[in-house]
Amino acid sequence: MALNARWIPKFGLHDIIRVAIGLALVVFFLAHEAEWKEFRPLTQLELWAYDARVRLFLPKTRDTHVVILDIDEKSLNAEGRFPWPRNKVALMLRQLFERYQVRVVGFDIAFPEADTSSGLPIFESLAKGELKDDAQYLEFLKGARASLDYDQVLAQEIGKWPVVLGIAMGGKGDIAGVLPPPVFLANQLPPGVDFQHYTSTGYSGNLAVLQQAATAAGHFYPALDIDGVTRRVPMFMAFKDGYYEALSLAIARTSLGNQPVKVVLQEPVRSGSIVRGWIKNIRIGELSIPLDQTMSAMVPYRASGGFRYVSATDVIRGTLPADELKDKIIIVGTSAQGLVDLRATPVQEDLAGVEVHASLVAGILDGSIMQRPGEVLGLIGAILLGLGVPLAVVMPRLSALWSTVVVGVLVVLVIAGNLYLWQANHWVVPITSPLLMLGLLYFLNMVYGFFSEARSRRLITGLFGTYVPKELVDEMSKNPGEYSMKGESREMTVLFSDVRDFTSISEGLTPEGLKDLMNTYLTAMTEQVQAKRGTIDKYIGDAIMAFWGAPLADADHAVHALETAVAMQKALRDLDAPFARRGWPMLHIGVGLNCGMMSVGDMGSRFRRSYTVMGDAVNLASRLEGLTKEYGVGILVSENIVRKAQGWLFREVDKVRVKGKLEGVAIFEPIGRQSEVGPETLQEIDRFHKALDFYRTQRWDDAERLLKNLAYASPETKLYKLYLERVAHFRRSPPPGNWDGVFVFTTK
Repeated sequence: MALNARWIPKFGLHDIIRVAIGLALVVFFLAHEAEWKEFRPLTQLELWAYDARVRLFLPKTRDTHVVILDIDEKSLNAEGRFPWPRNKVALMLRQLFERYQVRVVGFDIAFPEADTSSGLPIFESLAKGELKDDAQYLEFLKGARASLDYDQVLAQEIGKWPVVLGIAMGGKGDIAGVLPPPVFLANQLPPGVDFQHYTSTGYSGNLAVLQQAATAAGHFYPALDIDGVTRRVPMFMAFKDGYYEALSLAIARTSLGNQPVKVVLQEPVRSGSIVRGWIKNIRIGELSIPLDQTMSAMVPYRASGGFRYVSATDVIRGTLPADELKDKIIIVGTSAQGLVDLRATPVQEDLAGVEVHASLVAGILDGSIMQRPGEVLGLIGAILLGLGVPLAVVMPRLSALWSTVVVGVLVVLVIAGNLYLWQANHWVVPITSPLLMLGLLYFLNMVYGFFSEARSRRLITGLFGTYVPKELVDEMSKNPGEYSMKGESREMTVLFSDVRDFTSISEGLTPEGLKDLMNTYLTAMTEQVQAKRGTIDKYIGDAIMAFWGAPLADADHAVHALETAVAMQKALRDLDAPFARRGWPMLHIGVGLNCGMMSVGDMGSRFRRSYTVMGDAVNLASRLEGLTKEYGVGILVSENIVRKAQGWLFREVDKVRVKGKLEGVAIFEPIGRQSEVGPETLQEIDRFHKALDFYRTQRWDDAERLLKNLAYASPETKLYKLYLERVAHFRRSPPPGNWDGVFVFTTK
């Protein structure tokens, strides 16, 4: 498509200013991405964009490597309050390895303090005190000491198997337990190079006897971003002169035969007087784990249900089938109330912390951890310059149409390219800066059209302001060229409502009272129509006519109309109390709904016109409203509505042939959403439908039996009495042989 010269305005002073502002925007975003100056709102937007991509590509399958052994409420009820005696933890380990033959067990729990639950310290103090000369007691204690030293019992069990313990590291400065040897020391990194990392000033490790027996240990410190969300975990955390590995890394290494860690460094970069270093990735055998500048790995979360949970008590008691956990990696955590460690994550606001470690272990083993390599900085810089500079210069010379086309195409390309790199290369490339830059450049160059756009909005408001809700007028005014009042044919839904016995009600009120009552009633009903994007066609005395699907298209017009009809009945009952206080009678209305092809537009004479709908489908809705009183129901809808309103439950009321129609039509009463209807109501509707089948097949006795039962259980339901009268009538005067079960109404 060639650019037409008449679409390109002349370049003037205002355009030069727009170019300068556009180039300033490009520099602004470059400064942010190059970290010359961080703008926190942009950082937060990028974090949200990262979360959106995580959710978009969330694996929906369950991981096959990792199983979470859950100290849940069931386990606490069966095994007692937590922490459990460590001989019970030892039994759990023995069961896991001997009975279930798991590959490795990691604990999202630390054991910094001695277990005294066996009473051994008391026995020892007695042996040194009043029973020190009791040879029999001392002999007993000598034999029982080994079984009562629960820490030693657990240490012996840990020493037999590949077990990884947890360490709580942080910045409080307190120290408990001992640490394992660091993975590497600070002096093993290149001298004179500044490496960013998370630092701990204290820790809560494990008892020395347990730590010495364990295969490995790792920290479970969560790295929180500026919004408090855990998106990454430090693979290495510094304490004094050593770097200690994460629990997930230690578990993954142990599962691969306790392979050593190999650190791969990125080429250092000088920033002013500082030379910055970066551990690009770490290798465990053939596996590579990408890290960011803080020695952290991004957590490859999975969808809900991505990991299997097994109750700890089922393992302790051996009730789980023996082959259920064979060769699995077990991470012991807790979901019990009061014990659970909840984390805010991109996929869930309160995810159990143990799933963070499980996600990382699974990601390490299947190579699904996202990365932001050094090439990303150059790539995002090229994107910002390559898109921003040409657009800043060219867009002032483009028409509004071409500006929209160009920016729209570029936005699509940026998003598609970003998602491709995410999915294919596991690259995390910033997306907020280029999209915001494109959006702001577009906005800057579109501001000049504000006044002409405002004129169009005033025009559309003048056309439709008296017909549709203000909210819809506002929405329509955003694209005024799409709407007009010319006649057209559309699939729409129309609603008619009417107050029952209005004549007798009006005779009992003064003219002023009748006016106030109607104003109150019509206001309440109109609010329900407009709440579901409906258009009020007209008020005909106490009657209301409304439609959905024009002038604003509505793909769910039938559902919105149905929801409105139900809401109108409820709102009517909400008026009972205020009406009673004013001495007004209780109102009842009938509502008829139908959807189908209708003519809609500005219709009338040169003296008076109205934006309205016409057609057979409209007439049927009016007939249905009139039939509500005949059947004693509040709402009647056509079969077209039933087909459109998935998820709703309906009771078929009859098949009728109304005045002006040759074919019989099925009519239905909406009962409610299927998820909200109780079993008693479902049973009642099913029994009525069976009675209806008997009625149409002229099995009068069977129909009468069911209808009498229904009428007895629900004596206020007019529908059952109506059919009992019809059955009695047809017994006396049987229908003709070609009777199709359709009831003929000769009045409107």
